[in-house]
Amino acid sequence: MDLTKRQQEIFDFIRKYSAKYGYPPTVRDIGKAVGLASSSTVHAHLANLEKLGLLRRDPSKPRAIELLDRAVGTAVDYAKLTPPGTLYPLADADGVRAHQIDLQFADLIAAHKRGIALGVVVGGGNVLRGAQISENGLSRPTADSMGMLATVMNALVLEAAIERAGVSARTMSALAMPQVCETYERQRALRHLDDKRIIVFAGGTGNPYFTTDTTAILRSAEMGCDAVFKATDVDGVYTADPKKDPKATRYDRLSHQEALEKNLKIMDATAFALARENHMPIIVFSIREQGAIETVLRGKGHFTVVG
Repeated sequence: MDLTKRQQEIFDFIRKYSAKYGYPPTVRDIGKAVGLASSSTVHAHLANLEKLGLLRRDPSKPRAIELLDRAVGTAVDYAKLTPPGTLYPLADADGVRAHQIDLQFADLIAAHKRGIALGVVVGGGNVLRGAQISENGLSRPTADSMGMLATVMNALVLEAAIERAGVSARTMSALAMPQVCETYERQRALRHLDDKRIIVFAGGTGNPYFTTDTTAILRSAEMGCDAVFKATDVDGVYTADPKKDPKATRYDRLSHQEALEKNLKIMDATAFALARENHMPIIVFSIREQGAIETVLRGKGHFTVVG
C-alpha cells in the first residue's frame, strides 16, 4: 500500500503517540507534529487514511482515532524477521540520551506489536566511556568496568519506559547485581522472549576490552536472532563519510567480505569478525529519524544490509 509522504507522517505520528500515551492525538496535535496549520487539511488526510482502511474515526469525539490491524503489514522478507527476533544496539557515537529514549521506545513497542521478538543492547557513552577515561590514569579493566555499570543505568531507564507503555520488559546484566536486575543467563533470556518480553541487555559482555557492538553480535548469536539492527547517525553505509564528502553514495546491500575488502568501518573488528563467522546480517540505519525502526521492518526508508 503506497501512502503519500504526508499521509505516512500522519500515520506514523498517530501510531507513536498512541503507543506512548495510551490514547490517540487530537487533530491539533497531529497538525502541530507534521507542520499543518489548517485543521481541515488534517481532517482531509485522516479521511483518506480511513478510506484506505488504516484507521477508524468517531467524528463526535476529539480523540477517537483507532488504528486498524491491517495497518501492521508484513515484515520485510530479506531479514526473516520472525521470532526469536531481532536485536540492535541503541548505543551510538553519542551514547543513549534521554530524548532519544522517549523517541525510540515507541518504535520498540510498535515493532513488538508486529510480533517481533526484540533484544536491545545499550551502551553507556552518555555517562562515560571506559576507553577514554582509561587515558586519565585508570587501568583499562577498571575504566571498562565503570562503563559497563553505566550501561546498566541506561538499561533501567529504557526498561521503565517500555513498561510504562504497557509492554513487559526485563533488564539482564552480564555483571551480577541481583538487587538491581536479573543476571544474564541464556536459557532464562530465551524464556523471556518466548513470554513476549523485550529484553534489555546491559553490562556489555561482562569483560573489559569488548565494545557494545561485540555484545550485540554475541547476544544475537546466543538468542538465535535473524538480524542485528545497528543504529547510527547516518542512514546506512556509505562509500565515504557523507558528512565530509558530498559525493559519497550509500550501499543498499553488501556482503561481509565486500565490507572487509572496501575497509568499511561498520563495527569494530572483533564484532564484525564474529558477525561474519556466524553469518549474521547487520542492518545499518539512522536512529535520528522518527519511526526509523518500524520503517526498516517494513522494508521502507534508507538503510544498508551487510551480510
